[in-house]
Amino acid sequence: MDPIIAVILIVVAAAVAGTGAFFGGIQYRKKVGETQIGSAETEAKRIVEEANREAESTKKEAVIAGKDEAHKLITDAEREISDRRKDMQRQERRIQQKEESVEKKLENLEKKEETVNQKIKAAEQRLEEAEKIKQSEFEMLEKISGLTQEEAKAYILNDLDDQLVHEKAVKIMDYEQRTKEQSEKRAREIISLAIQRVAADHVSESTVSVVPLPGDEMKGRIIGREGRNIRAIETLTGVDLIIDDTPEAITLSCFEPVKREIARVTLEKLIADGRIHPARIEEMYEKARREVEFMIKSEGERAIIEAGINSIHPELVKLLGRLHFRTSYGQNVLDHSLEVAYLAGIMASELGLEPTMARRAGLLHDIGKALDHEIEGSHIEIGVDVARKYKESEIVVHAIHAHHGDVEAKTIIACLVQAADAISAARPGARRENLENYIKRLEKLEEVASSFEGVERSFAIQAGREIRIIVKPDAIKDEQMVLLARDICRKIENEVEYPGQIKVNIIRESRAIEYAR
Repeated sequence: MDPIIAVILIVVAAAVAGTGAFFGGIQYRKKVGETQIGSAETEAKRIVEEANREAESTKKEAVIAGKDEAHKLITDAEREISDRRKDMQRQERRIQQKEESVEKKLENLEKKEETVNQKIKAAEQRLEEAEKIKQSEFEMLEKISGLTQEEAKAYILNDLDDQLVHEKAVKIMDYEQRTKEQSEKRAREIISLAIQRVAADHVSESTVSVVPLPGDEMKGRIIGREGRNIRAIETLTGVDLIIDDTPEAITLSCFEPVKREIARVTLEKLIADGRIHPARIEEMYEKARREVEFMIKSEGERAIIEAGINSIHPELVKLLGRLHFRTSYGQNVLDHSLEVAYLAGIMASELGLEPTMARRAGLLHDIGKALDHEIEGSHIEIGVDVARKYKESEIVVHAIHAHHGDVEAKTIIACLVQAADAISAARPGARRENLENYIKRLEKLEEVASSFEGVERSFAIQAGREIRIIVKPDAIKDEQMVLLARDICRKIENEVEYPGQIKVNIIRESRAIEYAR
């Protein structure tokens, strides 16, 4: 045999054998796989059957537990319903008892109402009988007295009014007498001691200042060419320059004292320098303004040092310094404020009080006068606002507010400042006023006194510090004089402006007349 053919046959035989083996392996794997699938299906069925058995068991257990829980809830609900039923039965019994009680009370009230109605009817009958008896008695009294009911009532009321007036006047006199006996001696001691320990100088100033000139030719230089210098001075300072026939003098007129002082210093510097023209005027004005501001600060510091006061606001110090250039009825306001501070402090010490607060209130009581040229309102209102603005205590603010009686004095400090202000202003020589105002005040006093019924004549005496009133003896009785004096004082306080205090003195003469025949 050919070797090649032999090889081919061998190869073919090997291929056939491999193919047979391959197909044999496939059949074997198929059988093994089918066997494994059958085993898995059997295992799955077993697992499913076990799961079904467990689920059935769990279901039965859940049903049993649910039935137990439902039975428990039903038992609890039945118990709660039973308890509520018992509670409702108790409430029904209580309501029934209350209804029975209310019915009993209503029955008692109806019985009482019937009794009251019977009593009311009986009372009305008795009242009618009493009215009839009263009417008959009134008619009988009218016949006996010869007066009607209205006339008798008016007579009784007039008599009662006279008795009340008399009793009121007697009580007022008795109270005043007891008060005077208790307080007059002590008050005199305190005030006299305070006055003895205070001696203040008073400067009389007005709204004009006079600047002396070295010669009359200086007037022309001050006026300047076509009046340019005098216009420049008046425009800068706000002060009127009066150049009249008075030899070697110029008058400065202004109601604001600080401006007038700055103008005076400016003019004196210009006169001393000799060079007078608008540029020089502005330069001297600035120097004078700084000097006066320094003077204001110095005067304010002097005042607080002399009054013994600490911790005062710098703006209040400046305002106190401005009071040095302010006058009231010719009295320097800063000196007056210092005197009030001294007097209030001394009186506070005598009364056993702390004098520092009294001196502080006394020093600041007229602080509003430093600004009343610039701000609308009375110096009291301005002073109250300024003191509050710079954080002064309410005691000081109230003393400022009450020192002229605009509000009632509610603290001892306020009363002391009132008294010290009156003492400083009213003592002889402290203040002055012009003749026209003085005469008008006297006429107003006499007019007010004569306006009251029963006044025959009135006289203002002692420079207007006393009003002496003569009354008609047949119109004003002795007990009415006290009330009349009070009414006149009240009207004077409301209608008349005056410094200090005014004494109202009422005189009633008694006459006894007989005829010898």
